[in-house]
Amino acid sequence: MFDVGFSELLIIAVVALLVLGPERLPRAARMAGAFVRRARAQWESVRAELERELEVERVKADLDAAVGAAQAPMRELEETLREAGRDANASPPESDAEPRP
Repeated sequence: MFDVGFSELLIIAVVALLVLGPERLPRAARMAGAFVRRARAQWESVRAELERELEVERVKADLDAAVGAAQAPMRELEETLREAGRDANASPPESDAEPRP
């Protein structure tokens, strides 16, 4: 992202020392460090939340696929049973035996 080398950091430190002075520079450095820590912590929090959301979406998609795969044989079985019922109702079996009372 940013290519900041040692020479650039040295120039920034010298300018900060000249602007802030030796009394306020340590406190400003601590504040800058705390700000960077908070920013990194917030970024990690956002990243972790996004990863959790993506994982939840992936699990939901896998679950939907598994449900669809489980329902396909059930639909085929239901259709087969319906066809068998229609065939049974359409042509009753012919038998040579007398009907039972």
